[in-house]
Amino acid sequence: MEQALVADPVKAVFDSYSETVQERLMQLRSLVFEVAAHDSRIGLIEETLKWGQPSYLPSTTKSGTTVRIDANTKTDGNCALYVHCGTDLVTRWRELYGDLLHFEGNRAVIFESGKPLPTEAVKHIIAMALTYHLRS
Repeated sequence: MEQALVADPVKAVFDSYSETVQERLMQLRSLVFEVAAHDSRIGLIEETLKWGQPSYLPSTTKSGTTVRIDANTKTDGNCALYVHCGTDLVTRWRELYGDLLHFEGNRAVIFESGKPLPTEAVKHIIAMALTYHLRS
C-alpha cells in the first residue's frame, strides 16, 4: 500500500510549525502509514483534519479509532499522538509502556523534543488504535 502525499489542508498545518516539530510529525505520520500497510485488517488510511489536527483513520474497514498528531500546546517543541478520550487506549498504553512513554490524561502520548522516538512502542500503540474496534 503506497503512502499518499500529504493532503493540502494537512500540509498547511505541518508547514505552520518549526522544522523540528514538522520532522517529528512527519515521522509519526510515516509510522501510521507503515503500520496500516503491514496489517490488512486496517485497510486504507484517510488523512484529514479533525479539530485542526492531522488525523488518520481506517476509512474503509472502520477497524479502529482516529489517531491525531500535532504539536503539544502545553510544552514548547514537543509533539503528541492523540486518541478519543472515550477509549481505554491510553490506560492500556500506560500499563504497557508507562516506563517508556509520557502520557497526558486519557487522550495523549507526548513525545519530547530532542529525544529519540521509541519506534517499536509507537508502532504498537498506533496498531492498537487502528484496530481498536476489532478487539473482542
